[in-house]
Amino acid sequence: MANLSGTYFSAVMQRNMRFTAILSNDGSVDPSVNPHYARPTKNVYLLHGYCGCDSDWGLYVPLCELAGKYNVNFFMPTGENSFYLDQPATGFKYAEYTGKEFIEYTRKTFNLSADRNDTLIGGYSMGGFGAIHTALAYPENFGKVIALSSALIVNGLVGMKPGTGNPVANYDYYHQMFGDLDILKETVNDPENLLTGLLEKGIKIPGMFLACGTDDSLITSNEVFCRFMDEKGVPYKFVMEPGHHDFDFWRKHLVTGLEWAL
Repeated sequence: MANLSGTYFSAVMQRNMRFTAILSNDGSVDPSVNPHYARPTKNVYLLHGYCGCDSDWGLYVPLCELAGKYNVNFFMPTGENSFYLDQPATGFKYAEYTGKEFIEYTRKTFNLSADRNDTLIGGYSMGGFGAIHTALAYPENFGKVIALSSALIVNGLVGMKPGTGNPVANYDYYHQMFGDLDILKETVNDPENLLTGLLEKGIKIPGMFLACGTDDSLITSNEVFCRFMDEKGVPYKFVMEPGHHDFDFWRKHLVTGLEWAL
């Protein structure tokens, strides 16, 4: 098992970007003992939440153990507080970085499969939003999504005015991250809009796994997104059970999501 932390120069971000990787490269395991080794190694990109960083997943979740058990590699990019969206006002292209450049960089550097079916993306909270948005923005790169306690907050931002905000951040922050909030639902920063566009073009939607605790303030927005997928006829799996917005829930359901995906 290799546990790596590094940086590389990102052309789309125009600066060095940190990442963490866990590689399941300890050699072959008898497939009769562990059937996950009867297939090629899958690659899972995990996105952190608001105020987090690339090392958070490894600090709170036994990724080395999971990598060995499920025959997967984990890659964790840095997304800062970007919601993994491109931001014309700053020139930072977090969506392109997360959904395209970082994928291409890791595939080339670590000799990974370029098959979307061997590539998963997941995340918690802001990273759950990022996982859904990134997979819908770059569906050619991702076969499945594991979205945990996703901050699907777009509907609550529409119409927010200068001088206002919510307990997380103010109007200025959301305007910088998401753009013009009055027309947000019509832009590529809205996952529902992206999903609708893919369906209209006949593009295959990545498989969707969502989980959210019933004691989580984001439960309603997750239910709303699931109802939207119902309306569009998009298959998905949604786990809703007692739980809070914390790593106790995310540890458990990263495993649930991996078992669903694999």
